[in-house]
Amino acid sequence: MPLYDCMLLLKSHVKMEALKDLVARVGKHVYSRNGVLTDIKSFGTFQLGYGIKKLDGRYYKGQLMQMTMMATPNINKELHYLNKEDRLLRWLLVKHRDPNYGLEFLHENEEDEFKFSQGSLYDDDSDDDDDDDDDDDDDDDDDDDDDDDDRAEYDDAEEASKENDGL
Repeated sequence: MPLYDCMLLLKSHVKMEALKDLVARVGKHVYSRNGVLTDIKSFGTFQLGYGIKKLDGRYYKGQLMQMTMMATPNINKELHYLNKEDRLLRWLLVKHRDPNYGLEFLHENEEDEFKFSQGSLYDDDSDDDDDDDDDDDDDDDDDDDDDDDDRAEYDDAEEASKENDGL
């Protein structure tokens, strides 16, 4: 079974008992489908970037919860009853790509393939940047010859495609 994160954004005035009731209901639904809740996190109340309009007004604050679960792939369709939940502003189900986290799993299978340099991105020691600047200083008198060469290459490619179409 894949691992999912269910993010719940609740209205800011929802009491803790109502919040626990909602989480318990989702948990029971997951358990009834042979799934497992692995983690529940509460991130507290946040100021939202924009107001979320609901039937009873516009909300600018919300409580954010995260439920991590292992469930069957059709859990997304089964959780659509949350759309009718009046305590929720938004909900989102995200599937984890890989159960291995961080760089620890890299060293288990392939030791030498992934090596990270200790240098900074902004080191001034590299001379690679200077090489590109010299290419622009070439003589500009040859521009007409370059255009003729490009036209000849285009004509050759056009003739080759006509020959291939004739076959």
